[in-house]
Amino acid sequence: MTNVLITGANRGLGLGFVKKFLDKNVNVLCTTRNIAGSKKLLACKEKHPDNLEILELDLLEENSENTLSNLLSDKPVDIFINNAGMMGSSAQNFNAVSAEPWLEVLKVNLIAPLLITQSIIDNVKKGFDRKIYFLSSRVGSIEDNSGGGRYIYRSSKTALNQVVKSLSIDLKELGITVISLHPGWVRTDMGGPNALISVDESINGMMSVIEKTDIKNTGQFLNYDGNEIPW
Repeated sequence: MTNVLITGANRGLGLGFVKKFLDKNVNVLCTTRNIAGSKKLLACKEKHPDNLEILELDLLEENSENTLSNLLSDKPVDIFINNAGMMGSSAQNFNAVSAEPWLEVLKVNLIAPLLITQSIIDNVKKGFDRKIYFLSSRVGSIEDNSGGGRYIYRSSKTALNQVVKSLSIDLKELGITVISLHPGWVRTDMGGPNALISVDESINGMMSVIEKTDIKNTGQFLNYDGNEIPW
């Protein structure tokens, strides 16, 4: 049976992915910073006791990547969805940016995803699908930037896209697909109530992309509807 690993699964898109994959009757391994406080995840566990495993992981803690690999042990991971991320401080325009909140966002959005991938690569190699998807954002596209500002969040996603591109090259010989995904502007806590699409619309689109992509698509930056986004 397919094993899917999803980080940051206690709410929003992460929780949406958990529910959709459980509907497909696959095994879901997911992470949250606090299991006891993740009520919606625990409700999913009650409905799917045999198919859902919840792992506690705080990406801001030292050696969090090794914590995850230890929790996974030798389980194969067919599909890894690096969903965990943060927007950061609201002070992201010119003359308002400061170092500490920027470093925190970079640790969660950029550094942790690569370190986790390094630590669990043997699990992915044991999988059948061998697919890794990083949730990025269109605001990380340099070519698409016509609005300026948002220095902290933009830079974290731009740098993540560079990591994805390098990983797609380094892991191709292992048959591992690596893709950067833009979920759209989604009505979540991060996206806000005025966003354009619902969690279901975003997840359904990305699930379709995940099903249709393979090694021939590795290294691409794709929208939730499957269209390619310029770097």
